[in-house]
Amino acid sequence: MQVTQQEMNQLAAASASPSRENLYAGIHKALRAVMADTLLAVGRADPSDPQDVADASGRVIALMDLCASHVQHENAFMHPAIEARTPGVSGEVAQDHVEHLHHIQRLRAAAQQLPALDAQLQAGALHALYLDLSLFVADNLQHMHMEETRHNGALWSAYTDVELRAIHDALLATVPPAEMMLVMRWMLPQMHALERLQVLGGMRQGAPAPVFQAVLNVVQPHLSPRDWAKLTQGLGLPAVPGLVEA
Repeated sequence: MQVTQQEMNQLAAASASPSRENLYAGIHKALRAVMADTLLAVGRADPSDPQDVADASGRVIALMDLCASHVQHENAFMHPAIEARTPGVSGEVAQDHVEHLHHIQRLRAAAQQLPALDAQLQAGALHALYLDLSLFVADNLQHMHMEETRHNGALWSAYTDVELRAIHDALLATVPPAEMMLVMRWMLPQMHALERLQVLGGMRQGAPAPVFQAVLNVVQPHLSPRDWAKLTQGLGLPAVPGLVEA
């Protein structure tokens, strides 16, 4: 049976519950942060400075790689779970994903070509990349809102939190270490203190001490002294980076 628009709206309204397992919240905080930061970096890049141009190009390519991987993760795990128990809910977002992959290819190609362009053409090309990236970010902000309302509502109506955690764990098992570290760098600083403590507390129990230490080392420079103090106190760790007990 297909879900009607009215039923979809009812499912979206259910997303007001903050107590349920939320498979989208953390990664979407990371994506919003890295998208915004990359967009701002491209906007302020000096087209007369080859290093600025190269840096802008590299940042856009890295963002596109992350976004493409994110789409694949959701296609492989989130959409099948939704369609298995609430058929029809993920159709609109699935079509968005097709369009996003095309947009990702266009942005990646433009960013790759940018450093090799004639200097007289780079200013215009850099600005065009900035404008196109801004549309990509705007579209993704709306897209993520739909996932965090409509999709979460569907998942919460059809799955227990234990089942949702199993889906999340299965997805995480497919994420390469380098991508996971990149996500942690952007996700953890954007979380509030309790979310951050929950994620790192769980990681501390399941990850080898060197991996946990590496995550702390990546995140610490991006936290305010106050947030770092809250985190180390919550974890029972010394405030000096690099002193995690096995």
